[in-house]
Amino acid sequence: ILEERLNRINYPDEKMRYPRREIAPGKVRGVGMALAMQGSGIAGIDMGAATLKLNDQGSFNLLIGATDLGTGSDTILAQIAAETLQVPVTDIIVTSSDTDVTPFDTGAYASSTTYVSGTAVHNAAQKMREAVIAEGALRFGVEPEQVVFDGSAIRTGDGCKEISLKDLSTQLLYSENQKQLMVTGSYCCELSPPPYMAGFAEVEVDLATGKVDLIDYVAVVDCGKAINPNLAKVQVEGGLLQGIGMALFEDVRHDDRGRMLTRNLMHYRIPGREDAPSIRVEIVDSHEPTGPFGAKSVGEIGIDSPPAAIANAVANAVGARVRELPLIPERVLDAIDAAAAEREEK
Repeated sequence: ILEERLNRINYPDEKMRYPRREIAPGKVRGVGMALAMQGSGIAGIDMGAATLKLNDQGSFNLLIGATDLGTGSDTILAQIAAETLQVPVTDIIVTSSDTDVTPFDTGAYASSTTYVSGTAVHNAAQKMREAVIAEGALRFGVEPEQVVFDGSAIRTGDGCKEISLKDLSTQLLYSENQKQLMVTGSYCCELSPPPYMAGFAEVEVDLATGKVDLIDYVAVVDCGKAINPNLAKVQVEGGLLQGIGMALFEDVRHDDRGRMLTRNLMHYRIPGREDAPSIRVEIVDSHEPTGPFGAKSVGEIGIDSPPAAIANAVANAVGARVRELPLIPERVLDAIDAAAAEREEK
């Protein structure tokens, strides 16, 4: 995989890829890479819970304590419930993060939501399947082992008796028997299976000024089975841009009394889209047996590799290592000068 992704760094001549090439007088380009791993929740600590309620007409309310921070976790958890129940995702009505009505969740941190809260949703949906099958068995006068549920209908294994989920909920449960089906599942992780990332950076450095421009960044991510590949990809892209900001721009300065000088966006620069003209993310599917449908986390892994990959690319480009972030021009120039002085001494 690493060799294949190295081919994605845009060099016209394979022999000129590593470690650097001069593209103009005083302008050099270099490549660097980094490997990173994160976690999926904190083992033995992180816990999530989910409640499912069957409504008349066959829809479900999904109550989750997990908080959607803009990552799309409401959608992903609804997908997990829908896949487990074999119903359309439009039949899952999500209510999240309301402590008056939703069950407990330790919070949206530690890359835990898909893995921890997702497993809780999967557990709750499995319980709901069993409850629906049990009600069908009562209706048919058979044992639950003789009943199957395909998401739209409940029937006996021989196909002789059948009732739709809509009729089961609307007529049998809530008209005739007046019985509410509601289940709760929870999960506390005993493991924290790590997602992995390989990050590849190409930079251009002005040797006269020390200015570093990011030309290209390629990230390859193993987050287990991506429940929603599009959401996983854009979340990684956002994390990468944060990591690029850490590597190149976000410089915290204080005065001699400890007061922050870079306390607004006029003085504390964050990267814009023009500062990262090419970010490419590839999701490599694997299977995590302890996660919902094979999923691991993808929340924080995106920010991990850019600082190291970009620092390695700069070091390859200029032949000097900058050991403090961000890689602002004066630090790059100081490293170049120090390396030159060391070579002269030798």
